[in-house]
Amino acid sequence: MEGRLLLKNCAIFSPDGRVKDRMAVVVDGGKIAAVERDDLVPVRPGDWSAACDGRLLAPGLIDCHTHLVNAQVLPMSGELLLRSARSRHELQRRLDAELTASDVETLTAFGIARALRGGVTMLVEHLHCPAEPGPALAAQARVAERMGIRLCNSHATNSLGGEEVAFRGFEANAAYAESFKGHPMVRPALGFHASFSTEDALLKRIGQAREKLGVGAVFHLAETEDDLTSTFTRHGKRIVPRLEGFGLLGPSVVAAHARAVDRSESDRLSRSRTLIALGPRFNLVAEPGGGGFEAVLAHQNLLGLGTSGTGLLWGELICAFTGIIQIARAGRLLDPDGFMSQILYGGPAELCSLLYGAPSGTITPGALADLVLYDHVPAQEEVGGLTPHLLMQLGAVRASWVIVGGKVVVREGLVLGHDIMELARAAARTLEALWRRAGKPTA
Repeated sequence: MEGRLLLKNCAIFSPDGRVKDRMAVVVDGGKIAAVERDDLVPVRPGDWSAACDGRLLAPGLIDCHTHLVNAQVLPMSGELLLRSARSRHELQRRLDAELTASDVETLTAFGIARALRGGVTMLVEHLHCPAEPGPALAAQARVAERMGIRLCNSHATNSLGGEEVAFRGFEANAAYAESFKGHPMVRPALGFHASFSTEDALLKRIGQAREKLGVGAVFHLAETEDDLTSTFTRHGKRIVPRLEGFGLLGPSVVAAHARAVDRSESDRLSRSRTLIALGPRFNLVAEPGGGGFEAVLAHQNLLGLGTSGTGLLWGELICAFTGIIQIARAGRLLDPDGFMSQILYGGPAELCSLLYGAPSGTITPGALADLVLYDHVPAQEEVGGLTPHLLMQLGAVRASWVIVGGKVVVREGLVLGHDIMELARAAARTLEALWRRAGKPTA
């Protein structure tokens, strides 16, 4: 697209709690160039002017923890959720062993299309493809570039298959991270599955490589009490200090599922500026005991929402809101509205800004032009003040336009250049072939 993109007559959402109507946003060079009253922004020759018709324009969403591929390979079912976490991981591992880079490319395309249509402009992907980790990660990068979404991906390497397999996965992930470090849309990271499934020797190498390459890390922090018990029994340490000792906490690190974390560990995570990816909806059904995020509220942690590849971020937000209100009613949280904004935009935006070197998460001049136009016209009482009610409404309406880095990738609900139904059919064929190769393991 040549020239500037003008978004005319929009209502601008700001995470600070304000909504301004009758505004115009000028996008140029991948960033927001100007934000002015609509009548002060004329259309110049060569501009692409988009009529927003009073609809709400918001910063793009960031899914801080997803399994674009592996959640499709083993979708959740009631019977599966009755199993222990370790049993589910073993079944997932058996299926993942059959994945090829070609499978990953096909399933990633469908997963990204769904995410884009949900208003997501950046994904933190945790892939597990032990047969071809390097080619699979590179395939995801190609798909992200082709479809126009920001991607931070890594391989969920673990020690369950033996030292040789583990180190091969790590080395492939490290080689991928080194070769894609300068990519404009992709920010590679180093990954591992979780503490209980990863030996010290592997964690040491990941920590050393992270420091050398200057990249982030992605992992499951403390999924369950079983995870914590296993770690302490085998290594004599709790999970957070164990990972801290290997240099695996810090800026650009994403730690998912912080369920078995105490307050002192929450303080360590806060001081390290590790982003904790919460999955309240997923955790609610995956493990007994609800969302389990109260401990991380004790300190000023960097928080974000993640879907684990199942559903949309709005579903996670609704479950988070339920848990937040319960905590607030007990007097242990003073600003539930501010917390809602923080987990949806604040923490994720800080991560994106760190990875891409430019302000994110706000509609202000100089910020990354990662934007979503929703099919929602705010009522007058909403203009001037953000409420959880407004956020819940956005979860029920279409993300009409999605713009990533100044490029329109979804227009009036259509993913540009891609037929989502054809992507869905290709994904279904891939899954059927995968299950045949795996001997149709039952859940």
